[in-house]
Amino acid sequence: MSFPPDRIEFSLPEWLSERLGAVAPKPAVEDRMRLVVDLSREQVRHATGGPFAAAVFEAGTGALVSAGVNLVERQGNSALHAEVVAIMLAEAAIGTFHLGGLGGPDYELVTSSSPCAMCLGAVLWSGVRRLVIAARTEDVEAIGFDEGPVFAGSWAHLEHKGVRIVRDVCREEAVSVLREYVRRGGLIYNP
Repeated sequence: MSFPPDRIEFSLPEWLSERLGAVAPKPAVEDRMRLVVDLSREQVRHATGGPFAAAVFEAGTGALVSAGVNLVERQGNSALHAEVVAIMLAEAAIGTFHLGGLGGPDYELVTSSSPCAMCLGAVLWSGVRRLVIAARTEDVEAIGFDEGPVFAGSWAHLEHKGVRIVRDVCREEAVSVLREYVRRGGLIYNP
């Protein structure tokens, strides 16, 4: 290996590809979130990382573009949160660095838990037009994770930049996954 490495790669858990084999479009936002929460639950049950999942959907049709799970532990990389992974995979699938490109469809990021400070930055720069959230920041912090400097102004800035925010979609289901992670002895890697 050279220093610094000239390439960084990551791999998704095998179960994720199998689970996403043929996902039909999800016109209702609740159905999109149920898929994401189910992925977070599978992540916990397979013990392949933190209890978080996210997906990028084409907003108008509900077509799944990409899905990601938390890969921090699995890959030894603190940047590989579910939201970042889903955004990276969506950009690769579409062939662009910006999901809000002119003339293209609008995209939304659906996430099982409120994004941390890093992921909020990724949301802003990604170009997604809507952010759909299940569990709240306080739900994630209640199990021991530190979400960093997320302020009311952070959310206001996103909205000012054209990102619509929808909260508490399937919140209780997402919170149950967080609790299951703790019951199973999941690692809190950034207390």
